[in-house]
Amino acid sequence: MSRAIREPALAGQFYPGDRGELQSAVEALLDEASSRVADASGRTAKAIIAPHAGFQYSGPIAASAYATMRPLTAPVQLVLLAGPSHFHHVHALAVPGVDAFDTPLGALTIADDARRRALEFAGVVVDDAAHAQEQSLEVHLPFVFSVFGDVPVLPVAVGRGGGGVLAEVLEALWGDNSMRVVISTDLSHQVGAPLARQLDARTAASICRLEPPAHEMACGAAAVAGMLAAARQHALEVELLDLRNSADTAGEAHRVVGYGAFALFEPLTSS
Repeated sequence: MSRAIREPALAGQFYPGDRGELQSAVEALLDEASSRVADASGRTAKAIIAPHAGFQYSGPIAASAYATMRPLTAPVQLVLLAGPSHFHHVHALAVPGVDAFDTPLGALTIADDARRRALEFAGVVVDDAAHAQEQSLEVHLPFVFSVFGDVPVLPVAVGRGGGGVLAEVLEALWGDNSMRVVISTDLSHQVGAPLARQLDARTAASICRLEPPAHEMACGAAAVAGMLAAARQHALEVELLDLRNSADTAGEAHRVVGYGAFALFEPLTSS
């Protein structure tokens, strides 16, 4: 029986479409980021918050977050990705009905058991239209593949009212150290670089206090809110890793998009 597969919508636009070129690009971004954000304690992040623009704009910032997931201490069996739906209305949460999401690096299988468990919650629906053209999740897949290999994934499109439901789904799937969470969001939008730096600094400080950002300050605010609720429940520690905007990478300074990278660590246990 053939599998239903979501084909990449943005390969060759937001990131390289050639397998070898993409693999080299991601590895270079991760290697550069690893030298900047290495954790002296050797901890591996349980969850990250990272941006979702084209690689030339937000790739270095996203890599800062993924670098904290590289020192794997145990096999990862599920990566849940959650981000906003830019083009299709989603009230709470939408999961895909397909069997896999393809990438130039290879296909990532949808974690069917995790999907079925998520669908037990009111407000979670199957909606492939929410995922068909959505960049907020697709641009993370090459990083996920490079860091974890062909790990099962659960992509979740989060609507404005979905933060509380996402928190419930995360709690149901939390389990042990075999799950990782990727929350996708950009920060300020279409303002000048000096103002963006001020606004994004405030948003970053809020996130580090485990306080959800305002919707107008982050396009993935609902997904971030759901993650921070889980972080409070599990006493995770948030660390700001990188905070830049498109003027710092590849864009013009008069209208920028802000990008932040955060890692969420489980607390260190005393020996």
